[in-house]
Amino acid sequence: MKQSKISEAVVKRLPVYLNVLTELSKRDVQTVSSQELGQKLDLNPAQIRKDLAYFGEFGRKGIGYDVSYLIEKIRQILKLDKPLHVALVGAGNLGHALCNYNTYVEDNMKITAVFDAHPGKVGMKINGLTVQPMEELKETVGRLDIRVGIITVPAVEAQNVADRFIEAGIEAILNFAPVILKAPDEVRIHHADFTTQLLSLAYYLDKERDETDEGMAD
Repeated sequence: MKQSKISEAVVKRLPVYLNVLTELSKRDVQTVSSQELGQKLDLNPAQIRKDLAYFGEFGRKGIGYDVSYLIEKIRQILKLDKPLHVALVGAGNLGHALCNYNTYVEDNMKITAVFDAHPGKVGMKINGLTVQPMEELKETVGRLDIRVGIITVPAVEAQNVADRFIEAGIEAILNFAPVILKAPDEVRIHHADFTTQLLSLAYYLDKERDETDEGMAD
């Protein structure tokens, strides 16, 4: 595996491939070509072949990819072939939604602990998980071997939560708060900023109509 040459874009496409392959498997499809995957994902088949080739030779010329085998290999690459525990801080509406999503997740990566600083939320049950106080975070992370953290708190509290995660030994963080977090290089942080994504959509609204209006003005 040529780890040094694998870009973040490639890694982010792997779960997309996995989702499509899983759907094909549910329909008892046994083999699929890069062309067929490309059509389903609106991607260049050559890009798909290149992405997968970083991790090994999985396809056979004239036959394509064995769906079950490729699912197994991608799960291994993404480290989903063994349990991966996740902690979430912030038992608000978004936190509830993410915990409830546990029910539908078929992979080994699942939220196994929920925390909140608000005394009124501590002790609440969310999809079988009991909301714990922040004071229990470090001990729980160690006891359950939790390696990933999710932050769904207001922006002003996000850095403090990230610091608590890092102190507890969390190796990767998914941040839903609209703020850039600071962390050591060895801690991976991904930002899921709904506000930025939503506002950027405005640029694409009625683009053709705006261009037509400009042409009429000329």
